[in-house]
Amino acid sequence: MQENDRIRIDLGEDGVAQVRFTRGDKMNALDPEQFDRIIEAGEYLRTLKGLRVVVLSGEGRAFCAGLDLSSMAAGGSSPQAKLAERTHGNSNRAQEAAMTWRKCPVPVIAAVHGVCFGGGLQIASGADIRVVHPETRMAIMEMKWGLVPDMGGYALWRGLVRDDVLRELVYTNREFTGREAQELGLATFVENDPLARATALAQTIAGKNPAAVRGSKRLFDAMHDRNTDAILMAESEEQDAVIRKPNQIEAVMAEMQKRAPQFED
Repeated sequence: MQENDRIRIDLGEDGVAQVRFTRGDKMNALDPEQFDRIIEAGEYLRTLKGLRVVVLSGEGRAFCAGLDLSSMAAGGSSPQAKLAERTHGNSNRAQEAAMTWRKCPVPVIAAVHGVCFGGGLQIASGADIRVVHPETRMAIMEMKWGLVPDMGGYALWRGLVRDDVLRELVYTNREFTGREAQELGLATFVENDPLARATALAQTIAGKNPAAVRGSKRLFDAMHDRNTDAILMAESEEQDAVIRKPNQIEAVMAEMQKRAPQFED
């Protein structure tokens, strides 16, 4: 278990890591320290041995209520800092809190409940899959405060939400439910117990060839930015890396023998 005062990480024997925001008394809102702890968690997971899938959730009444305005009003961030400065590869600190989940080498499943506003929605959008309670309150909230969405949302929403629909959600900052989020493209599944569904799905994925799963995620991350020729080549390279290797052979043998596979990391 890895734990600090904001986030707890528990890695199960099945390779599923439960990552929980633990600032429940503040609805897991984003103050400077929360940004830092999220980024640290993402960096830790990238090097965690035995990791197969991540389930991301929030304790208390919310997944994440977005920016902690009281902290920012009290001087919790520097207004002089230029957001165009790249502090984490291709991201600034706020963007990295969402992008770190997309950069995670294994699938990330967000279990979303209660409130998911602004930066919280962009963090959830960094996950590969989102399981959302039907009554979750959600919004791309930044326009309410005269701001543009700037935590990676535009990069992460490609392929999820139709262009004109996304424009309406951004321009109006209107609130919608988890049930509507599925219709809009921002939720994969709607469940009364998002964490249970997300965990069950994670366990299913954790039982697949980990090399093939990681390779598939790399292809998903590349396909929106590359042309057809580059994507075709990337597919071939990823397949060459797994085909006839021990884990791929084990997947076939386990399927034929109707048993659980035993993969090597």
